[in-house]
Formats: sequence, structure tokens, C-alpha cells
Amino acid sequence: MTLTRRALLIIATSASLMGIAHADQLDDIRKKGELVVGVLGTDEPNSFIDPKTREIVGYEVDLAKAIADKLGVKLRLKQLAVAARIPELQQGHVDLLAASLTHNKEREAVIDFSLTTFVTGQKVLVKKESGIKSLSQLGGKKVVTVKGGTQEPNIRKAVSTVDVVTFDTGPLAFQALQQGKGVAFVNDEVSLLDQFAKLGPAAAQYEILPTNLSVEPLALGLRKGETKLKAQVDGTLRELEKSGAAEQLFQKWYGPQTRLKFQTRSFKIDSDQVEG
Repeated sequence: MTLTRRALLIIATSASLMGIAHADQLDDIRKKGELVVGVLGTDEPNSFIDPKTREIVGYEVDLAKAIADKLGVKLRLKQLAVAARIPELQQGHVDLLAASLTHNKEREAVIDFSLTTFVTGQKVLVKKESGIKSLSQLGGKKVVTVKGGTQEPNIRKAVSTVDVVTFDTGPLAFQALQQGKGVAFVNDEVSLLDQFAKLGPAAAQYEILPTNLSVEPLALGLRKGETKLKAQVDGTLRELEKSGAAEQLFQKWYGPQTRLKFQTRSFKIDSDQVEG
């Protein structure tokens, strides 16, 4: 390759990179008239399929709707596996993640986060017949959880000798516990409470261990460096908090009239919290 050709290639490559660097996702979203949001669709009440309408609904879905409305565009939901959330965002297949995503330092290296939208913890559900009363008793035993989330590293940190088996979704992992494929199930406390409530009379055979594995601040995920979109997302969330709509959404999906029966909301959507 001659120097001239090499120089031209460098200039062309640099120009291309500059174009990428200056591309504005917010403008693109408005131009196409659509906000594509990645959701799990398997994590009630954050995002799940309504058995009557067969549509994906939930707390995080309502947050996404509010953001799309603020931007003046249509909302399109794309159902994702836990492990696929960040790759799908990075590859541009979705504009935003509303997918029970924990905000931690490790993920900050590859994506940006909105204000904290929910604060929960991770706990362990066990069968009473196992005799397990504390985390330390899980050493050397098989535990099931969700693939690609923070549940696996957190239980390994708490009990280094645990044998972890992962599944693509929380419901599949919970089913595995019921089928005897593990002695315990690790998940976010909200999901555990929801799944526990669904057991009905069979709930008497299970219990949730009292110790928290971690405190999990959940947030919406954005691609790195999209400052204009993040400003719009955070601004919408602040408006929801200020107007009282955020409290109404919490009561709608988590409050005393729901299966989860949370009496109060222990957080506000006004800060940027990080796990640990």
C-alpha cells in the first residue's frame, strides 16, 4: 500500500469514527418515531405477559411508556433474555433497557444508567424439608438461579463452595427448584416474593432465608455517551417523582392491593445509586 493510499485510508477511517462519535441517538429515535425498549417479560411485576391480553405489562413498562410519551414517539418492546440485555443494547438492537437491570461498577464500564428506579435486595428461597436455615449451610449444595444476572456472583461471594446451576429465566429456575434440581433458588427479593405468593397452599413447604445477599439498585440502561437521551430519560423520571406519578406506579404494581403487598416505598427516583 502506498503512503498516499494509506493516508487516505486513515483519513477515511477517522472521518467514519468521528461520524459514529457524533451520531445522536436521541435524534435518531425521534426521526424514526419509535423508542425500542428491551424488557425481560418474565419478571413480574417489572415486565411480564398479561395472561388476558398477552401483552407485556409492568412497572418498568410503564416507566418506558412515560419516556416514549415525553419524546413524542411510539413505544416498541423487545423481549430479551437476561444474558442478552447488555449485548443487545451495545449492538443497537434496542435503544433502552428496562429489564430489571442492577446498576453496578462493573456494568458502568460498558453502559450508562438512568436514575435509580427501584431498590431491592437478593435473597434465597429454600424448601423447608432441606433443613437449611442460613446461607452457610448452602456450602457444597446445588443452588439454582438466573443466567447472566448478578445473582450468581453474589451467591458465590457469600458462599464460595456453592454449586450454581443457571437457567435463562427466573420462572425456569424456580421450576427447577420445585423439581428438586437444587435445594435453593437465588433471586431478587421482589421476584422471590411474587413467586412465593403464586405457590398458594404449597408455599407452606418453602421459606425465604432472612439474610440479604446484596442491596440491588435497579435502573434503566443506555448506551455509553448518549448524554442527550440520558438527560431526557432522567428528566422524565424526575417529573414522575415530582408529580406523584412514581408513587402511583409503585402502588399499582407493588402496593398493599397487589400480591406483593409492599406497605411503603423505601426509595425515591431522584438519585443515581450503585450496588456496593
